[in-house]
Amino acid sequence: MSRLHVFDMDGTLLRGTTASLEIARRLGCLPDLIRLEADFALGAVDTRGFAAEICRLWRELTPELAADVFAQAPWIGGLREVLADIRRRGERSIVVTMSPDFFADRLRAYGVDEVVASGFPSLPFRTALDPKGILTPADKVTAVDRVRTALGLGRDSCTAYGDSGSDIPLFRELKHTVAVNADDALRRLARYQYDGDDLRRAYWIARAQSPERGGASSLDSKERQ
Repeated sequence: MSRLHVFDMDGTLLRGTTASLEIARRLGCLPDLIRLEADFALGAVDTRGFAAEICRLWRELTPELAADVFAQAPWIGGLREVLADIRRRGERSIVVTMSPDFFADRLRAYGVDEVVASGFPSLPFRTALDPKGILTPADKVTAVDRVRTALGLGRDSCTAYGDSGSDIPLFRELKHTVAVNADDALRRLARYQYDGDDLRRAYWIARAQSPERGGASSLDSKERQ
């Protein structure tokens, strides 16, 4: 095992949106979600308060509806191809997100090896949320350290892709970081930057600079053209 690829979901793999926004749009409670996100940005609610409130807003969300929202979401181009290339090389991929696990876990079908997300009750919500299962930005570092240690990898063998403030703690700890369609704060921390709708290009930027780059694959050849 030579490298661990760490992906944020909202705003990174999900192009220009979040799981919460897509679900709220489908359920017709988008204005409520936007107000909640504004409160979160101001620090009026934390990640646990945010999660408790969306559980209240999404009482009618079913597994079938969540699956359909996932399928229709605007995923960044080249996602499946990048994940397949990582597997071909014998490397590992992980998505670490503060968004709900019932949504993020579906990325395993796309080829993600492991998903770490906030733990929510089963759909439809009929039981209380356990606040201890809701992740914070600092938990991204903890999750990555747990997985890389189990794989016998150091932090220099990790490459992280992110877009916003929730990725700052992780980007401060890792050397190989890629800001994907990112805000200014994360750009200043990132080693590499990419703007666009093709994850293959962001992936190649990072891999071309990696000390453990390895041999070229069909994806490498395509991206160099």
